[in-house]
Amino acid sequence: MDFVGYADHAASLVNLAVEDADDLRLHLTDRGWLAPSVTDRDVTVLRRFQRDLRIAFEAASDGDETRVVHQINDLLDRHPITPQIAGHDAQSWHLHVSNGSSTVAELLIAEALLGLAILACDLSPLRLGVCHATGCEQVFVDTSPNQSRRYCSDRCSSRANVAAYRARRRAAAAAATG
Repeated sequence: MDFVGYADHAASLVNLAVEDADDLRLHLTDRGWLAPSVTDRDVTVLRRFQRDLRIAFEAASDGDETRVVHQINDLLDRHPITPQIAGHDAQSWHLHVSNGSSTVAELLIAEALLGLAILACDLSPLRLGVCHATGCEQVFVDTSPNQSRRYCSDRCSSRANVAAYRARRRAAAAAATG
């Protein structure tokens, strides 16, 4: 199991603008076998999950490790996970979430929670974040070596750095003239 990949899927679920089943199907283009099973109920369940999971990302951004763990545990209680060992040969055994009779929403939620739980235990509950760029509310998983990520993307990072540079230039010009 690529737990960082599952954790990244959790962030993408929180960031997903899902208004209807077609939006969710579009999100699942890389997992075409799931798309035909998407229902309107999946959309409703995922919207609720998005709001609840965002709390963990916000708590991590606030540096509140205990609140992150509490929120993930609360979600694990509400959305039980059934992991299974899977593999294609004896050298590649890894964990997956069982999707026996699960709905699409249940499978996506289980993958997200399993990834976040392992990430919190193996790396840190504070590896989750909310973008610091003005006007951006996207969440992300911080896998940087020194846990220093502040932006959801290179685009937001660049925009923030350019804005800070321009503000410094304006301040320097104002100080020089005033």
